[in-house]
Amino acid sequence: MSKKETKKPAPEEEKLEEQQPAAPESPTPESPAPEPESPETPGGDLELEALKASLSEQEDKFLRLAAEFDNFRRRTQKEKDAIWADATADAVKALLPVYDNLERALKQETSDAAYKKGVEMTMTGLRKAMEGLGVTEIDAVGQSFDPNVHNAVMHVEDENFSENTVAEVFQAGFRLGDKVIRFAMVKVAN
Repeated sequence: MSKKETKKPAPEEEKLEEQQPAAPESPTPESPAPEPESPETPGGDLELEALKASLSEQEDKFLRLAAEFDNFRRRTQKEKDAIWADATADAVKALLPVYDNLERALKQETSDAAYKKGVEMTMTGLRKAMEGLGVTEIDAVGQSFDPNVHNAVMHVEDENFSENTVAEVFQAGFRLGDKVIRFAMVKVAN
């Protein structure tokens, strides 16, 4: 071919050649790629120890957080139970005057059988409601005097009862679990 016949690349071909990225250079045997540090090297041991220390610290934080949450859960459950018991005790205290009046009404003689039956039914219903709440009456007559549950308002010399024994109950006492709602008002034999 002559000079005139030499083909020049079309402008489109030139653009394509310019746009193609250059092939990446492969590493030459003279400059090898850097190798990652193995755990056997001193730098790897330090990094491994730092990671172990960090993991241990995170585990410790996690265990402490779990223990704190467990303590919080127990404390709130205990507080909730105490609030429930206090609210129940307060409600029962408000009903105790009604209980006392019904008890006095039952002790009165009456010729009206329907009236007496109605008072008995009301008292039975009140006792069942209190039992449903976990409230129990404190045993007193014939029991040994216990200042933790009895309130002695009288002493009597009575040979029918042994010393320091409850002879008579003036006002019934009640408890909710271990908590005394009202002490039993009693007469104690000496």
